[in-house]
Formats: sequence, C-alpha cells, structure tokens
Amino acid sequence: MAGYRLSPNIDLLFAEAGSDPAARVRAARAAGFDAVEMWGTLDRDVPAIAAALTESAVALTACLAEPRTNFALPGVDLGPYWDGLERGIQNALALGCPRIVLGSGVGFPAAKRAANLDTLVTVFAATIERFGDAGVDFVLEPANTRVDHPGALLDRAADAVFVVRAVDSPKLTVLYDVYHSVTEGEDVAAVLADAADVIGYVQIADAPGRAEPGTGAVDWPATLGHLAAAGYAGPIGLEFVPSTDSIAALGHICAIASTAAAPAPHTR
Repeated sequence: MAGYRLSPNIDLLFAEAGSDPAARVRAARAAGFDAVEMWGTLDRDVPAIAAALTESAVALTACLAEPRTNFALPGVDLGPYWDGLERGIQNALALGCPRIVLGSGVGFPAAKRAANLDTLVTVFAATIERFGDAGVDFVLEPANTRVDHPGALLDRAADAVFVVRAVDSPKLTVLYDVYHSVTEGEDVAAVLADAADVIGYVQIADAPGRAEPGTGAVDWPATLGHLAAAGYAGPIGLEFVPSTDSIAALGHICAIASTAAAPAPHTR
C-alpha cells in the first residue's frame, strides 16, 4: 500500500530463517521490507541485531517494555518496572527503535475499573516524567481478554485512550491493534474516528485466528481506508501468526494493501 510502511514482526515471521533475530532481519530485507518490529530486547544479542539492521538498511519500528510487570497492584514495588524499562530504553536506542510498547498488567481485582485506570495514569505520568527525554516514545497497548490475554486490565481501546489523554503528553500514545479490537467486538471505524488524535502505532492480524490478513473475517480494504481517513500515516506492524510460509503470508497482505487508499507519507 503506497504510503504505509509495513513492518513484519520477526518473532512471528521468517521462522524459515531460523531462530536468530539477526537472520530474520536479513530475511525481511531479502523479502523486500525496510522495517521490522520485535517483542522484548532484554534477553537478545542487541549488538548483533543492531548490526543486521544497519547492514540491511532495515528500521526497527517497535519493541516491548519488559518485564510485563503487574504494576497496577497497589503496594507493588515498581523497581522491576523501572529497571526493565531503563534497560529496554538503552536497547531501543542502540537498535534505533523510536517507540516502546507498554502494557497494563491485570490490575487489582478488589478495585473498580476507574480506580485501576487512575493508577495507570499515575504510573505512566511518572514514566514520562522519568523517561520523557530519553529519546524514545511510548505506546500503550490494549489487548483482548476473550482469547489471548485473559485478565488484562486494558482490553478496550477507549480505556487506553482515556489513560493516554489523562497523562496528556505527546510522548505517550495508543497502540491500536486491529486484531485485539475486532476480537473484543469493537467497531474499528468508530474507534479510529474517536481516537485518531492519540494513535501512535498500529498493528494488524486477521480475526478470528490471528493469521495474516485475508484469512479471517475482517474487511481489510475498508479497515485500511478507515486508518487513512483517521489520518494515521505511521508504520503498520504485521503481528500475525502465518498460516503458510512467511513469504506467502506477507505477499497476501501486500496485495491487499496495494488496493487500498493511500495515506499521507509514512513516518517512523
């Protein structure tokens, strides 16, 4: 799709190249992609991955914060969260990655949702105060509880939007994952229309099944059109489990994307 930068997830795609992330970066480049995303960085050979990215002229568009600490529990020591995030930021900078994905944890069962969301606002406001000048941005991801992340506090796009707007910093935006949203039964067009001003990153997979777009029930030309209409011009992370080999699966989404309306030129 002209204008959108498609960014395959190397933890799910290019398994044919082996388990080494650096080899998967090179496989992505060989397949014609100039961007990839990945999950965590703390247990990875960061220098080797950085070398592969540089040698292949491939950009890393997103990586995860670690550990996925349940910091929403009152009284829990935030030390592991701060430590993991600081090291993750260092790795992201070494990899040239502009954004880190934050999660919500499961919250505190004895507290109402509003109180839990207020706790997230407090934690993420403190995150921006500590690391807002570190050289990376942060994107907050809501994840479905119906299939993949039972118990996750942020399962609704609207709640992630609430938290981000309450923190009120350009350094914290929402990661909108079409698969998670559709799995939760949300209306993609309505979500995008409401949240357009705070969406900082997008990921896609089909639903049901979480395989490549075109294997499920999502109307992808319409969905990509909604993204463009919302003004989103950043990368699209391809976070799906391929139902076939990676090249065939990626070719499928590239073919779908090429028929959709083009957005403004992509950003990082």
